[in-house]
Amino acid sequence: MDSYQTIVQEAADEFIEQRSRFIGYAKPVVTEQEALDFINEKRQKHWDATHNVYAYVLREGQLKRYSDDGEPHGTAGVPTLEVLLKSNVTDVVVVVTRYFGGILLGAGGLVRAYTKGAKIALAAGGIITMERCAVAHLCCDYGQYGKIAGLIPAHGGVIDDTIFHTGVEITYHMPEASAAAFQKQLSDATGGRVAADLLDSRFFPQK
Repeated sequence: MDSYQTIVQEAADEFIEQRSRFIGYAKPVVTEQEALDFINEKRQKHWDATHNVYAYVLREGQLKRYSDDGEPHGTAGVPTLEVLLKSNVTDVVVVVTRYFGGILLGAGGLVRAYTKGAKIALAAGGIITMERCAVAHLCCDYGQYGKIAGLIPAHGGVIDDTIFHTGVEITYHMPEASAAAFQKQLSDATGGRVAADLLDSRFFPQK
């Protein structure tokens, strides 16, 4: 997998539907334990709510889980999970809390309400694309620094750290697809005197 979509941050939004209050929460997570901790946190916070419906999707183990939490089967957890799947996000947990307002919504009304709760939670969290990047390090002299510092962003890279001493050390990341072309241009620009060392491969927000 070279890229995936998730959300930027933990967030929440809410609305009223036929006097029932719906609160949608979303959070980026990496493990199932993080997802479960978030669900339990909202359950404790809203211990007096009628329902705390949840769904989460994880890259780890390709997990997909949901719960109706007492709502009629298929009217709450499944629609919440469907929002995650149709939005093509992963490493995300959503909890939609409901405080019953006294008016029955019916099966169709519940599906629409929980779908809306999940959608507004994701929107509040902000969907982003994470791209697999090469994390690398290079050393150069001061005369080469300006040229190299310009080459990195020209190839979609981001400089993460720069240390100035007798020479200059640069740590950066860039999309893996651009790394080979950058290495060639780096060699050409410095007469073969500078080469980057690959340190790691990690996901970063796409520019």
